[in-house]
Amino acid sequence: MTLSFLVTAILLYIPANVFPIMTTEVLGESTHSTIIGGVVLFLKHGSYFIAVIIFVASVVVPIAKMAAIFWLCCATMSNRQLRHLELTRLYRLTEFVGKWSMVDVFVVAILVALIQVDNLMSIKPGVAALAFSGVVVFTMLSAQNFDVRLIWDKIKNE
Repeated sequence: MTLSFLVTAILLYIPANVFPIMTTEVLGESTHSTIIGGVVLFLKHGSYFIAVIIFVASVVVPIAKMAAIFWLCCATMSNRQLRHLELTRLYRLTEFVGKWSMVDVFVVAILVALIQVDNLMSIKPGVAALAFSGVVVFTMLSAQNFDVRLIWDKIKNE
């Protein structure tokens, strides 16, 4: 199950970054924003701190979490010697950090709820918001579904 959740998250990560995460309409003119496009926009406007937070929470953390879960699965399936403590720490870190990926989804939800000024300005969630939510949910499911005992079971067999 862990790998199936992980593959689903990886497949959803593609539309989450290709399609717009939100559409801003100002005076009848629509602007579509992807995750990376939003990071670039914040960088252009000098909001480096916000750009770094969004980049880390939306790009670095999901990729790192998917890579870590994949590594944990590969490590437990192989016949090599495992570094049990390091793999357990990696698992715990992955499970803890993964929840912070929802920052983008919360930002879009707050903006959609707050900025609805009839014909002047409005913000609508894009297809990528749903796909990114799926990435976060499926990586969380894959981390929770991973059986940590697999790391330590090899000690009994050695």
